[in-house]
Amino acid sequence: MIQNSRSVIAFGFLAGLVLLVAGGCSSASRGPLPNQPTFNTPVVLSPGDVIKLSFPGSNELNQSQKIRADGKLSLPLIGEVTAAGKTLPAFQTELAKLYKTQLRNADVLVTLESGTATVVVSGYVSKPGKFSFDRPTTVFQAIMEAGGVSEYGNLGKVRLIRTVNGQQHAQTLNLKSAMGGKTTNVYYVKDGDVIYVAQRLF
Repeated sequence: MIQNSRSVIAFGFLAGLVLLVAGGCSSASRGPLPNQPTFNTPVVLSPGDVIKLSFPGSNELNQSQKIRADGKLSLPLIGEVTAAGKTLPAFQTELAKLYKTQLRNADVLVTLESGTATVVVSGYVSKPGKFSFDRPTTVFQAIMEAGGVSEYGNLGKVRLIRTVNGQQHAQTLNLKSAMGGKTTNVYYVKDGDVIYVAQRLF
């Protein structure tokens, strides 16, 4: 079984926070953003993630590597391998097949040591800026990290802008309903997202 190095405690805390406070957001008339992860979505590897490779039959090959900007790793015996864009289970299965012809025991365990998503939070928040988060992090949590909405900020009109395959996609989210205790969809940030909190109309 693949083990994600993020602790169970951390996931439990995030899950509680998501369900009780940051239930996420409801979308406007536009459809959901492409590649929108949910709480149950398997973690997809990204450039900058640090993964640990463990070889039960060849401990001398055990190592940790950071996925390069081009999405690849340089691994012993098999060379360049693309890791970005793949889930941990899929990448582990791929490596086992590649090492099958190289090792007597081709078992390999892949775990995520660290992964970050860098997000820009702007608009009417107390501390606008660029923030890095361990995934999964909701849009609401990202705004709270930026000091929350300012006196003039509008939680009911939060723009989430995401670049996918060279194209920008935007969606308007309503976080006010979650603050009012309503059950709504949860939206998680992805690396490169821009969150803009609009001005509140008086």
